[in-house]
Amino acid sequence: MSTPPRVAADPALRLLDVFPAFERAFARWAQSRLGECGGVSSPARMRLLGVLHCKGPQIMSGLSDALGVTPRNVTTLVDALEGEGLVRRLAVPTDRRATLVELTPRGLERATEALAPFHEKLAEPFRDLSKKDQRELLRLMERLLDALHRRERGDGG
Repeated sequence: MSTPPRVAADPALRLLDVFPAFERAFARWAQSRLGECGGVSSPARMRLLGVLHCKGPQIMSGLSDALGVTPRNVTTLVDALEGEGLVRRLAVPTDRRATLVELTPRGLERATEALAPFHEKLAEPFRDLSKKDQRELLRLMERLLDALHRRERGDGG
């Protein structure tokens, strides 16, 4: 199946195909590298461990924002990591509705040993680009993210 001429002529339309294809391929790549890096069973769980490792204990609703997933997804991730003994939930004395999530000693150990190697593995495809191209891609991605955030706020459509 060939690319329609209108899409081939318009790079913005071609990017609509390339971005999701890259995201899916990168997600498969990330999943395939997990076994080499501490035995955490999903990239989302690894990201949750990373947030708690870098930022310390977090309120569950804050984790939703930090991870860019729904509160239901956070609950599922926390349930799984709690079942593995890597995180625990704590009550927030000043807010009965809030639940704090923190790493257990075992979770801290797992995060400490797994995060750096996992990040190094995930960076490998980007290292196929020159440093100049990496900086340019980063500049463009940050610019696109900023534009999307402005559109979300309604001040840059």
